[in-house]
Amino acid sequence: MPLQMQLVAITLDCPDPLALAAFYQQATGLELHPKSDADFAGLNGEHGLLIGFQRVDDYRAPSWPDQIVPQQLHICFKIEGCLGEAEARLLELGAGKPDHQPHGDKARVLTDPAGHPFCISRL
Repeated sequence: MPLQMQLVAITLDCPDPLALAAFYQQATGLELHPKSDADFAGLNGEHGLLIGFQRVDDYRAPSWPDQIVPQQLHICFKIEGCLGEAEARLLELGAGKPDHQPHGDKARVLTDPAGHPFCISRL
């Protein structure tokens, strides 16, 4: 009989939890967890899923697409509307856009302000 496990949290290492939480909060509209602080911040997601951000001293950002510093995690988001408009808004919020874009017009790979790669694609 398989274990009955429910995913309740995903946590990303970063140098500034509140700043990274603010980026994702503006990008997703999720609510900041009330106990968020400078060491650990979280966003309350759907179905009880928490996206967490924990402070790590001497944090080293992933170097995607090469693996000098492995990405360790890759988050994908579905967006409504125009992919280009969503990309432009995320870049305004502080996202980066790597030169390597493996998905053509189907999706974009961006990096959050702490360097974690994530994808956006249309619903």
